[in-house]
Amino acid sequence: MAAAVWTDRGRRAVTAVGTVARSRSSHAAVKSQYDALVIGGGHNGLVAAAYLQRGGLRTAVLERRHVLGGAAVSEEIFPGFHFSRCSYLLSLLRPHIYTDLELKKHGLKVYTRDPHAYTPMLEDGVGGAPPRSLILGSDLAMNQKEIGKFSQKDAKAFPEFVAHLEKLAEAIHPLLDAPPVDVPGVASGSLRERLAAAKTLTPIIKCGLKLGTNIPEFYEIVTAPIMKILNRWFESEPLRATLATDGVIGAMTSPSNPGSGYVLLHHVMGEVEKEKGAWGYVEGGMGGVSQAIASSARSHGVDIFTEKDVAQVLIGSDGSATGVVLKDGTEIHSKVVLSNATPHVTFKNLTPQDALPPEFIKAVDQIDYTSPVTKINVAVDKLPNFLANPTPDNKPGPHHQCSIHLNCESVEVLETAYKEAVNGRPSTRPMLEMTIPSVLDPTLAPPGCHVVSLFTQFTPYLIEGQEWTDQDREAYADTAFDWVEKYAPGFKTSVVGRDILAPPDLERIFGLTGGNIFHGSMSLDQLYLARPLPCLSDYRTPVKGLYLCGSGSHPGGGVMGSPGWNAALTAMADLRTR
Repeated sequence: MAAAVWTDRGRRAVTAVGTVARSRSSHAAVKSQYDALVIGGGHNGLVAAAYLQRGGLRTAVLERRHVLGGAAVSEEIFPGFHFSRCSYLLSLLRPHIYTDLELKKHGLKVYTRDPHAYTPMLEDGVGGAPPRSLILGSDLAMNQKEIGKFSQKDAKAFPEFVAHLEKLAEAIHPLLDAPPVDVPGVASGSLRERLAAAKTLTPIIKCGLKLGTNIPEFYEIVTAPIMKILNRWFESEPLRATLATDGVIGAMTSPSNPGSGYVLLHHVMGEVEKEKGAWGYVEGGMGGVSQAIASSARSHGVDIFTEKDVAQVLIGSDGSATGVVLKDGTEIHSKVVLSNATPHVTFKNLTPQDALPPEFIKAVDQIDYTSPVTKINVAVDKLPNFLANPTPDNKPGPHHQCSIHLNCESVEVLETAYKEAVNGRPSTRPMLEMTIPSVLDPTLAPPGCHVVSLFTQFTPYLIEGQEWTDQDREAYADTAFDWVEKYAPGFKTSVVGRDILAPPDLERIFGLTGGNIFHGSMSLDQLYLARPLPCLSDYRTPVKGLYLCGSGSHPGGGVMGSPGWNAALTAMADLRTR
């Protein structure tokens, strides 16, 4: 069967997890007045809505697409094949949100992965043996055995390295679940106001106390290139390259650039159902997370609407947000508006420009949304069979459930791929992170078939200054498939359909400015007090009553639910003082 490629005509044929929600919500009438409106039905927007409603505010969610979830969405792109079309793994869903919203009760089921990382080598086996590979999981002894294939020194050092990272990551947790320090409040105002603002220092004090004497090491890892850290600990290239991928995943940066250490730490913070550092597949795809949150929100009384495209935030005579107007002209009024869109979309597209100071608009224009990601969703009629770990009869091995790192034999390969994209060209040997969730979740594909996700880097937003063409998408996917074929011969003939999403496609379909999966780069100048800008770090905006609740605000992309939760609490606190 010929490979199918995403087209505008094909878009209308796609079905998705969430069509049930559409039939329930879209036919219901939108009220003309609410206490709170949330623009965008992504996971953070849904979390914000649930907490606003639990706090006593009549809340509605307005999603422009036909399906809820934003980037956390499941779609049946080819008949019988259900894909996590954008985001593809669950980990950083905050535990208190999971508990508060009773997400397990509302249908969330997660398949945890163990082992979780697999790096096969492109090499000739010795004495007829297959090529080597590196498999990592929760069993430290097994990890040491795997690493020992490449370096006994590294095998000995690995447990201490893991313990070190876990200690640093654990110390950061208090910062994830609270707004950044209210610096203006602490520094000015009445004594009473300053004492109230001083409470925002608590999380950072807790972080400092947990770090203790490790504060210098923490400072180094969040500022240094990840290779500076990894070179100190390890000598074997496959291990360093495998770990380095977590320092650059989703980021237009190289392992040798400052700040890539924090991205690694960001991914170590993960947790699935109380298992630290775990990443899992959601049953039915990532849309299952969004549907569980939506179900919980509805149970508290939230009205959720799909295919309601917001044109603009309404501004009252006093300069405050008073609701929104849809593109069909419908006006919906509210006391507060929370935007789950990116800061760029919120302030450049949805907010009247005359309601914002010119210097603020200029600052918004400087937010970095550079993305290296092209996502390729692939339907296959048989399981990839890797030369390094052959599996007969289409039967999955433990490595098939992992994040499969291809073209990660050495850090040099990653560096070269990055440099090509910086110079305006898609990588000729791209970094490929393959996942096959249907190995654990049989609901995703027909019997014997599988869904494959290729999260690929590095690709530019424009190819040498020009927009991507269909031929460019095809050529890049062919390049990626050629490399997969080298590791798993027969892969190309197993493909029955593919969905190619370059950075502009991620922007157009999911509203991800620049195609950036984090709603803005997770660089040091766009974190904590400066996310997305220093004047926006507390979720409030220059427009009274308008708040950011998406991943573009603290603590950033991937930390599922935390921006929405923090923004909801901030909005409710402001309403109490009006």
